[in-house]
Amino acid sequence: MAVRLLYFAWVREAVGIGEEMLDPPPEAATLDALIDWLATLSAGHATAFADRTRLRAAVDQHFVAMDAPVAGAREIAIFPPVTGG
Repeated sequence: MAVRLLYFAWVREAVGIGEEMLDPPPEAATLDALIDWLATLSAGHATAFADRTRLRAAVDQHFVAMDAPVAGAREIAIFPPVTGG
C-alpha cells in the first residue's frame, strides 16, 4: 500500500524532493525500518537518513518515536528537530 512521504527543511534538500508516494516493502514495518529502506533509494536519501538522531517524524500527523509502527499509515513526515518561539 502506497504511503505519502513528506520531507522538510534540510531533509527535503538532501533527498531533492519535498514529497513522494512509495510502496514500502512489508519488512519496513516500523519507522526505523522504513528509514533503513528509504536510505537505499538514492544517494540523497542515504545522506538525509544517515544520522537518525537528527530526525523527527509524524505518522498521520501525530508525532511518533522512531520505533513506532507504520503499517497502514497514509502519510509520514520526516523533518529535523524544531523549536518554537
